[in-house]
Amino acid sequence: MTVGVAIVISQLISGCVPQSKFDAPDDTKIAAHVKALLDERPDLGPPNSIQVSSSNHVVYLSGLVSTGLERADAEQIARQAPGVARVVSNVTVEH
Repeated sequence: MTVGVAIVISQLISGCVPQSKFDAPDDTKIAAHVKALLDERPDLGPPNSIQVSSSNHVVYLSGLVSTGLERADAEQIARQAPGVARVVSNVTVEH
């Protein structure tokens, strides 16, 4: 009976913790998701032409693209990934 009470109490306590903390993807998953989204867009260059990293839900982009529009597209795509708080772009336009 004590085990049953302990299980019920642990479930009640875990229900008090805000779920958003558990639902937020970690930085490794955020970076992987952004990279996958970018790699689905051949108009942004070949896969891996834009490098992606994430720290504290801030995504950092770097690499080389052909136009300013491609750079803006890459930034917009990165913002759409779950868990992204901000995007810092060091993507440069090839001249």
